[in-house]
Amino acid sequence: MDILYILDILGTFAFAISGALVASKKGFDIFGVVIIAFVTAVGGGILRDIMINYYPINWIGNLNYVWTILLAVLFVFLFKSKIEPLRKTMFLFDTTGIAVFTLLGTEKCLNYGLQPFVAVIMGVVSAVMGGVVRDVLTQKTPLIFKKEIYALACFIGAFTFLGLKKIGLPLNLQYAFTIFTVMAIRLVAVKYKLELPKIENDLFGKIKK
Repeated sequence: MDILYILDILGTFAFAISGALVASKKGFDIFGVVIIAFVTAVGGGILRDIMINYYPINWIGNLNYVWTILLAVLFVFLFKSKIEPLRKTMFLFDTTGIAVFTLLGTEKCLNYGLQPFVAVIMGVVSAVMGGVVRDVLTQKTPLIFKKEIYALACFIGAFTFLGLKKIGLPLNLQYAFTIFTVMAIRLVAVKYKLELPKIENDLFGKIKK
């Protein structure tokens, strides 16, 4: 079985769990939990495929994604009391998801013949937009609009993948290093509270004061 396909299924499972946990915490019924898990897991891929005019859209062409999402929801239903109290559970599943989908989205767009920079952007879209839709539907501020380093980790990971591909590193190492890069940046950023600067005042305003 292709390693990219295995990673895709694992990423789908991780994102679906993160979505199911958020929906469950919000008190959604089982249908609502399935919907939020679904849009979290495949929302970014759907938007990416529409933007690059790629058909069939990811999950439509392979129903294994649907079964994976349903399995993730069942997993949360059975083990919620065990995993929800773990403070870092949501963070770990979400970080795994963005790392895997950054790689998959970038690789897919490169194989589709897109320019490398466009492929990087689409890789980031694949990684973060499912979470954006999840947060909007559950009335939370999406992480990419907060001060946390989130999308930037995906950009760095995608560019890392381009660099590794350029020097001809074996594919498995390219995949492993790319995923590790995204996850490591997120972990370090959260641990040490690293954040991007905010626009609070312009340069001339500061000079005037």
